[in-house]
Order: sequence, then C-alpha cells, then structure tokens
Amino acid sequence: MKKTLTALAIGATVLTPVMAAAADVKLYGRAHVSLDYLDDGKDYNEVALSSNSSRLGFKVDHQINEDLNVFAQIEQQVNFSSGSEDSEDSVDFATRDTFLGVKGNFGQVKVGRFDSPFKAARGPANFFGDQVGDIRTLTRAYNHRFDERNPNTIEYKTPKFAGGFTATAALSLHDGTMIDTRPPVNDEDQTKVNEKSQAYDLGLNYNAGHWNVAAAYEHYAEDVSRGERDGVRLAAAYKLTPELNVGALYQFTALDNGSGTNADANVFGVGAEYKLTDKNTLRGHVFHRDIDTADANSTLLALGLEHRLDKQFRVYGNLAAMLNDDNADLTPWSQARSNKAGSAQGVKATGETVMGLSVGMRYDF
Repeated sequence: MKKTLTALAIGATVLTPVMAAAADVKLYGRAHVSLDYLDDGKDYNEVALSSNSSRLGFKVDHQINEDLNVFAQIEQQVNFSSGSEDSEDSVDFATRDTFLGVKGNFGQVKVGRFDSPFKAARGPANFFGDQVGDIRTLTRAYNHRFDERNPNTIEYKTPKFAGGFTATAALSLHDGTMIDTRPPVNDEDQTKVNEKSQAYDLGLNYNAGHWNVAAAYEHYAEDVSRGERDGVRLAAAYKLTPELNVGALYQFTALDNGSGTNADANVFGVGAEYKLTDKNTLRGHVFHRDIDTADANSTLLALGLEHRLDKQFRVYGNLAAMLNDDNADLTPWSQARSNKAGSAQGVKATGETVMGLSVGMRYDF
C-alpha cells in the first residue's frame, strides 16, 4: 500500500504541472463511505465500514485546432475505509477508467481500459449505484459478468444525431493486460494467439426531452475469463414530472454451455426516485433474476432516502433485501464496495432472505 500511495503522490506532484502547461487539466475525485449492518438471515450479522468506488483522477482536454481535440483520463480507486482495496503490497495504478482519445465532428475514438457500452447502458435504471442494493448484485451474478471495464479496448462513438441518438462500438483486443504468450498448439495456431480472447460491444443511446434510453449487446469470445458468453440489455428512464423519474431495465445473458447458477438468465424490474424537496430524494426499486435452473431465482428490493447539503456533498440511508430461492445465494451488498462479505467471512445466503442496512456519505470534487 505504501508503494501505491507513493505512486499517487509522485503522479500528482509531477504530472499535474506538466499537463497543466499543455492542456486544460482537471483534478477530480470522489470520497464515498458508509457504515453497514449486514445480515445473511442465518448466522452472519455484522457492522462494518465500507469504501464504495471512491476514486482520484486527472482529466485532460486539449484543443489541437477547430476540428480536433485530444482528451485523456487517469483514474485510480482509493479505499477510504482501510487505505487498500486488496493486499497491503498492491501497486496497481489507473485501476479505473483510463484512456486516451481524439474527438471532433466525426465523433470520438478512445483507447484504454474503461466501462464497456454494455456496462454504461444500465445508467437510466441505476438508482443505487455503488451502494447496498446496487442492481449489479443481480445483473453481474455468478459468471454472468457483463458490467465490466474491459482492458485493451478501442471504442468509437458517433456524434449526436438529430433527435438525440448516439451509437457506440467497442472492441477489446485481448483479455489480459499483456499479450498472450502461451505457445501455440501447432503451427496452424501460430497466428491465432489472442484471437479467441476478445470482446465486442454495440450500444445505442437516446437522450432527449423526458426520455433517457440505452440498449447494448456484448459478446465475449471463448478464451476470456469465465468463458464465452452473450448479453443483451435495454434500460430506460422517463421523467413523469420535474420531481418524479421512473426507470426500468431488462437483461438477457447466456453462457456457452452454462448450467446451474450459470444457466441462461433474465433480469428485469422497475425503479423510481422522487424529489420530496430540493435537497431530499426518496428512491426505490425491485428487480428479479429468473434463471433456467430450478429454485435458483433471486429478487432484489431497495429503499433509500438521500439528503444533499449542496451539489457536492450528500448523506443517505438505504435498506435492501435479497430474497433467494433454495439454490440461490446472492447478497444485496456484493458490488462496488470494500465491505462485500461473502462465504469467506461466514455468510451463508443460500435460500435465505438477506438484508443490508447502510448509512453513507459521499463527497464529489
């Protein structure tokens, strides 16, 4: 961890003045922590602190000429509850969205490691992002991993078309951080190294008037982590009144030869948020995961109240529950949080109604 902090300090000290001299540079971040009570419905019931996708980053946007801008971002996850996300000796840097790109009248092209179009497509219905009750506890369950930040990616996004449409296409060239150096099985395979460790994404967005709609398709080839798989997602939000926003999501995912908890799965549900006052928002959602395996479905319910002291600082309280069938063992707290207790901590969620109560605060800068 000391090495990681040293790298961050050096990066902030050395890179900031250099980049600032050449471009418009923004230092930004998020500090998001919560105090959680987690109960698996059986023997586990504990209170702990959690850091929830807290981050520190640099953004650069530099105009080359009237028709071309270059932009870049470096973003690192920071753990505000313990100082380290994983091991004490972790030296990872730029663990979150990190990329370099160009943009102009043609749209934009960027390369790096960042949220896939499929992951971004949950946005309209994502009322509890990075909190207890996050929708990803269902959409990213078991080996159905599609809400990913894929490495080695090239992405093209169109300019905004008349009416409010944009389209995105992305190709992740290979699964690992380094080119695959495994020896080929035979001479014929010599040119096929990495050929089957790619991911493909297509996304379509519509944002105009009261509507915010996103659709995406994603395919992972057979040699990627967790195997070959396909996913389709559709999410939409509609602002019924200035105070009331409603959203819904449908997702279908399939693994090649998937079975048990990795059989074909549908996730669907609805959510809403209502501004009680300018500073207070009530939100809730209910989502169901239906899987082609007997007694392996799960239902997620969440209810939360948020109070904003200003545009940058908010506090909130959430109550979430996961209702598991006899062969399902999901929890409502497993995503985007350092406090994601599982079987290693003694959680036994199979067939149980699992509860999480969280009180948190978030500061964006």
